[in-house]
Amino acid sequence: MNAASNAAQDAAQPYPLTVLGIESSCDDSAAAVIRRHPDGRVDILSDIVWRQNDEHAAYGGVVPEIAARAHAERLDGVVIDAMRAAELDYDDLDAVAATAGPGLVGGVMVGLMTAKGVAVARGLPLVAVNHLEAHALSPRLTETLEFPYLALLVSGGHTQLALAEDVGRYRRLGATIDDAAGEAFDKTAKLMGLGNPGGPAIEQLARNGDPERFKLPRPLHGAPHCDFSFSGLKTAVLRAWQDLPAPSAQDRADMAASFQEAVADILSERARNAMRQAADAGARVIAVVGGVASNARLRAALNAAAANEGFSLIAPPPKWCTDNAAMVALAGAERFARGMSDALDVAARPRWPLDQDAARAAPASGGGRKGPKA
Repeated sequence: MNAASNAAQDAAQPYPLTVLGIESSCDDSAAAVIRRHPDGRVDILSDIVWRQNDEHAAYGGVVPEIAARAHAERLDGVVIDAMRAAELDYDDLDAVAATAGPGLVGGVMVGLMTAKGVAVARGLPLVAVNHLEAHALSPRLTETLEFPYLALLVSGGHTQLALAEDVGRYRRLGATIDDAAGEAFDKTAKLMGLGNPGGPAIEQLARNGDPERFKLPRPLHGAPHCDFSFSGLKTAVLRAWQDLPAPSAQDRADMAASFQEAVADILSERARNAMRQAADAGARVIAVVGGVASNARLRAALNAAAANEGFSLIAPPPKWCTDNAAMVALAGAERFARGMSDALDVAARPRWPLDQDAARAAPASGGGRKGPKA
């Protein structure tokens, strides 16, 4: 979709929209207020995130029951802080948006119920937001990004490539067939005793490491499709690590660098395949989004791949790559500007694919607890 058609979409909403967004899909309680202008410009009036890292540190990962309880205890206060920081009253809002899935359903329920409470108390429209769509739209917080564009979503629970044709319209080109890239980062970090979240720890350690020391596999290398696989890479890291009798600090740095380089190679090769498909639909931009998108080595590899395919790479600032409510508020505003809102009986969804037709026809993973949430 070009700029003219974007303007046409917003013709029915010729004034700025001010939206409160609430995010609670995993272990971050977040609220934000944004103002979206008819030309697509966005003012971020407040952006509050309360992280639960300390609550989960002893367990080496996120515990769903602890996360849901922490959201219930803190989210009301986070929303109040966001409204105060924006220097607005609830009557100044046009709508309230909240993540309704996918994610840890206990936390999603807390955030969605909080948004419903605000909507009922203040007579505001409610917009239920797909967390994946919020990530896919997050570059539009700070960039002029027209449809269509290719979105590479890489996070702890998701790794997929989708053609973003418009708000609410996404065509999946590829997805992980087993584990997500972010989960591979977290498991590798845990193996090396780096704590959680693992992505930032591995990236920092890798700066002093040799990315060629450990010969790690690139699963599905050379395949013509756009799907990913990371379980074999995780197994190779485990075996290589177990072969080290007493890992030194340099061993850790070299393993971090080797693993990070393998992930960058896998993602950039799959993205090249997807760019060739997306180009046929008129896309010339690839947006990398999600928590792993904050990794500088990954961005560099994708930037090189994009340049080779005649694409431009766009990524949100790192603070809006990880889970945040500004992107949820934006997704809510984008949907509301197109006349989309939801009834108060809308339900929380632990699984909610961006492209539901593709998910039904070719599920990204089988049953069980492993693999992507969507």
